[in-house]
Amino acid sequence: MNVRVRNGMWFSLAVILALALALVGCGGVGEEATVEETAKPPQTVNMVLASTTSTQDSGLFDVLIPAFEADNPGIKVQIIAVGTGEALQKGRDGDADVLLVHAKADEEQFVTDGFADARFDVMYNDFVIVGPTEDPAVIKDAVDAADAFAKIEAAGSLFVSRGDDSGTHKKELKIWEAASIVPEGDWYKETGQGMGETLKVADEIGAYTLADRATFLALSLDEAIQSQIDFEGAPDLLNQYGVLVVNTARELDAARAFEKWILSPAGQRIIEDYGVDQYGQPLFFPNAK
Repeated sequence: MNVRVRNGMWFSLAVILALALALVGCGGVGEEATVEETAKPPQTVNMVLASTTSTQDSGLFDVLIPAFEADNPGIKVQIIAVGTGEALQKGRDGDADVLLVHAKADEEQFVTDGFADARFDVMYNDFVIVGPTEDPAVIKDAVDAADAFAKIEAAGSLFVSRGDDSGTHKKELKIWEAASIVPEGDWYKETGQGMGETLKVADEIGAYTLADRATFLALSLDEAIQSQIDFEGAPDLLNQYGVLVVNTARELDAARAFEKWILSPAGQRIIEDYGVDQYGQPLFFPNAK
């Protein structure tokens, strides 16, 4: 055989063998990479939800948040429970990703100021005026909440305010304004604390206070307070909650996922069912459109 032909044949065989080994090697590496990639756990993001003490104190978040996280396994929720005013400020400061609050006029202003693109109704309940069982100011006969407040002031009965720029505090101040009263004097106290603590203070000193029904029922069931509802059911006691995704959210996708979920049938069903077994009535009424 010609030496040149023989050398050419061996060269061709060597090239084929090298290509075959290269292909086998590439296939092995590719398979290992795919297995390793599949084995990696999904990345978890921590989303900050700024909300009210009433949603926390009522126990709603104890069922709502685990349900959301179960439906969205890549998201963990960190709750900051403060007054609505402070929650909105945390949104402005970029310290919260999504808000669940209850001061509609302030929420709409938040959108107008460019901190959120939109605000959506989520649920509602109502405020009640809680006080001593003997109802010293006889507010049970009031026409509306403003009339009830006027009776309390006229009787000089003790009244405890949250005084914390929360949604409840904002509502209280609007009722005093509607009654043409500037609340001041020894009969009017401010705690600067959340709903649960304010209810306990009012109960201890035999005072009236404005509370959301959910927190009042939760504390009453636990026998943490002995106060009763002395006035309820007036149109000026409606308590509407809204959700807003903050435009500067660090976890924007997670915030949008929470907004979408809480407005969905799944989230609305959790809200609708909460409280029925324990209190014999729902504590919140879903009304997402």
